[in-house]
Amino acid sequence: MDYEDVMKLALERGFYFPSCEVYADAQAGFWEYGPSGVGLKNKFLELWRRELIRRDGMLEIDGSQIMSKSVFKASGHLGNFADPIIKCAKCNSTFRADRTIADISGIEIPESADLIEFDSAILQNNIKCPKCKGDFDKTKHFNMMFKVGIGPEEEEAYLRPETCQSIFIDFPRLFKTMRGKLPLGIAQVGKSFRNEIAPRQSLLRLREFYQAEIEVFCNPSKLDEMEKFSEIQDVVIRVQTDADPVSMTCKKAVESGIIPNKLVAYYLGILTEFYEKTGIDITKSRFRKLGDKEKAFYAEVAFDFEVETTIGWLELVACNYRSDYDLSSHAKKSKEKFDVMDNDEKVLPHVFEISMGIDRSLYTILEHSLKDDKEHERTVLALKPYLSPVHVGILSLVKKDGLKEKTDEVYLKIRRKCDAFLDHSGAIGRRYRRLDEIGSPFAITVDHQTLEDETVTIRMRDSMEQKRIRISELDSIVIQSIAFP
Repeated sequence: MDYEDVMKLALERGFYFPSCEVYADAQAGFWEYGPSGVGLKNKFLELWRRELIRRDGMLEIDGSQIMSKSVFKASGHLGNFADPIIKCAKCNSTFRADRTIADISGIEIPESADLIEFDSAILQNNIKCPKCKGDFDKTKHFNMMFKVGIGPEEEEAYLRPETCQSIFIDFPRLFKTMRGKLPLGIAQVGKSFRNEIAPRQSLLRLREFYQAEIEVFCNPSKLDEMEKFSEIQDVVIRVQTDADPVSMTCKKAVESGIIPNKLVAYYLGILTEFYEKTGIDITKSRFRKLGDKEKAFYAEVAFDFEVETTIGWLELVACNYRSDYDLSSHAKKSKEKFDVMDNDEKVLPHVFEISMGIDRSLYTILEHSLKDDKEHERTVLALKPYLSPVHVGILSLVKKDGLKEKTDEVYLKIRRKCDAFLDHSGAIGRRYRRLDEIGSPFAITVDHQTLEDETVTIRMRDSMEQKRIRISELDSIVIQSIAFP
């Protein structure tokens, strides 16, 4: 199943759809989650909290989406957070330079390359405007932050382009009030905003998107003093530094020097374990080490966690060792102290970042889980049961003879314990198929025998097996099956 199949499912089954789609002037790059998408997203985030946040006793905050100009002066975003753009001298159309060059000539130039590299590639390959075949002006930088005006005087501020800056700014207060101890993980889930030049392919490149970010504050002299490393030292990760990805344990990755220290390897290990539990095919994943021209301006060492899909490799998580770039920058700009005590040592912590794109992750889960069951002529979204938007469908065989009332009774019994969907209308086969397409692992059918002996038919999504169980057994069978591992 490919991108088009996922899009068809998303639109028809309420996972996501374009924002303001009834209007002709709706802008690209804005998408909305429907009920099925919200259900999947919420369960994904609960798994993220369980496997990463609660596992390590991290703190979670919820920061402001609008932040002052000073924040982004200190962070470097006002000066460095930009994409290369080219403008047609004939029709005035604007394009991203790196993508246009790649689409027309097949030449890949990192977006962070010097502007002269784009100009040279355009000249040498005779690249013209895709719309009118006109010539391009010189490549320029375009800052991707959304500017906003606050109050009657419209004081300059910005929508955050990443969620992590409030974590850095709040670090001294959080470390003190929460009695922090290094290494300390601080997390945040929320929306970020980037004024993308050419957003495309639904959830894969958005102007308004969800991030789940973790910033691990650590003592740079103790990066190999990770007691918890033994928990994941045998976890196999796939690392790519040059050619193809190589599978190795976290322990071997550190010993060989491919991963710089145990702290970084530990978090790459638990990230791999997390994504395996989402149902993504880990054999199609890699941690790709970024070169100097690819990594972000604030990163000393960077690995992108990427997963292969039918439209290529997608970056789902940016793993950046940001050193003390952020804390030292904010300390200098604000004139406040950001150093803390680590036992008897005063230290300005370094930061290792795990910046996760939620929307891209959800798309990848959908694609890796969507199956075409030709034998039974059905489409199946084989989600992990604990991620399914609807855990169980409660169906009446017919609406008469008291079956509707009995079905309503069963639904009321179970709906507060899991996500249940009540459905009385349509052929039972078509109702099963609809549940298969939204990933529901179970369907419960109430029929005439139910009125006689208090049993129902339970149907399993993947095997299509059906069996009779007592209504009193529903809780133990369904609730146990949808529990997080």
